[in-house]
Amino acid sequence: MPREPGPGWRSERVSHGYVADYKPFVMVDGEGVRCSLYVSGCLFACEGCFNEAAWSFRYGRPYDDALEDRVLADLAHPAVQGLSLLGGEPFLNTGVCLRLVRRLRAALGRAKDVWCWTGYTVEELLDGPPDQRALLDEVDVLVDGRFELARRDLTLAFRGSTNQRVLDARASVAACGAVPCARATDAA
Repeated sequence: MPREPGPGWRSERVSHGYVADYKPFVMVDGEGVRCSLYVSGCLFACEGCFNEAAWSFRYGRPYDDALEDRVLADLAHPAVQGLSLLGGEPFLNTGVCLRLVRRLRAALGRAKDVWCWTGYTVEELLDGPPDQRALLDEVDVLVDGRFELARRDLTLAFRGSTNQRVLDARASVAACGAVPCARATDAA
């Protein structure tokens, strides 16, 4: 079973600002043509994870201005629908992810969507630290929940196990509000 989030699971404590990979113009990490940023570092350690190499917070290379400029230039291409944030764990790398998403929103508004894959559930993120909530507020589609090898289903779109959900992030946050919600809103 994957590990459960604990009080020490804070981006400012664990992240080193590294990225495992950047892939422009892909068509597998969400709908349409996308620019995908894979951040480094994850504490969930899900058995059967497709990107186990990115569990290390020092895997890959440091995120820098040159990479950010490249991602923004690629996102400006009219064929690109949006940005995908994957990992590792984006919500344990909020320094990198918020920096990029805020710059994207400043440059292009909501003309490009943001998809994010996380081992957290939306309910856990709503109860999490302010930086996680800030990133959640910028995400359009959230694929949430820990990957569970026993529940793997290769026929599912954009997720690996049946417990994971593809959510309209803003509708889910609105439905949950300030009180715990029983079920978030599925996008797909």
